Amino acid sequence: WGEACDVTTTSSSPQVPVVQGHTCYEFQRMPPGTIEWSCSNEDRGSRPRQKRKVPACPEKPIASCSATLTQETLANEQSTSKEPGQATLDIPSDAKVITWYYDLPEQAQARIDCEQAGGTFSYPLK
Repeated sequence: WGEACDVTTTSSSPQVPVVQGHTCYEFQRMPPGTIEWSCSNEDRGSRPRQKRKVPACPEKPIASCSATLTQETLANEQSTSKEPGQATLDIPSDAKVITWYYDLPEQAQARIDCEQAGGTFSYPLK
């Protein structure tokens, strides 16, 4: 089985740059169906985001962020643990959320966001 969430973000105004234009994320070492909630289009953020569930993320990403998955990640894929291996209630300690980047206008900011959330940023991917 495979589950991933393909995310496209557009700017709400010319003054607000998009940090991550196209990403796709997947949960590793989690049961099927776990991605459903976070992949809904119900978040009311300041940026227009379109999410859709896909069997797998597209090939050829340009960067990635790997972080420890937490209960909060199940609702918001950008919420991760700053302590690797410190998963919580019913989440395996080795569970991860991997975000793949395909359109990354603000690579430096994406790195900061990933690392401040306890993740490991990889760019460029080999």
